[in-house]
Amino acid sequence: MKFTIEVECSPEEARRFVGLPDVTPINEMLVREMGARMEQNVQMMAPDQMMRSWFSVGTQAQDAFMKLMTSTAQNASKMMGGD
Repeated sequence: MKFTIEVECSPEEARRFVGLPDVTPINEMLVREMGARMEQNVQMMAPDQMMRSWFSVGTQAQDAFMKLMTSTAQNASKMMGGD
């Protein structure tokens, strides 16, 4: 035997019917907090601010990257049988 029951109700009515808590205030608070954090991070994404943070390290990062690439190329060359 098979029964099919259709229930028309809003999400709010369904939530109440099954006894789930109303998390709307928590959700609204989280959305506000996320918005505030996004606004703070937008300031960090300003082009002048990004350039300052990138170049604040100076050439150290570039030198380290160049050494990494050089040693990788040398190791690959040795593995391939080159000098």
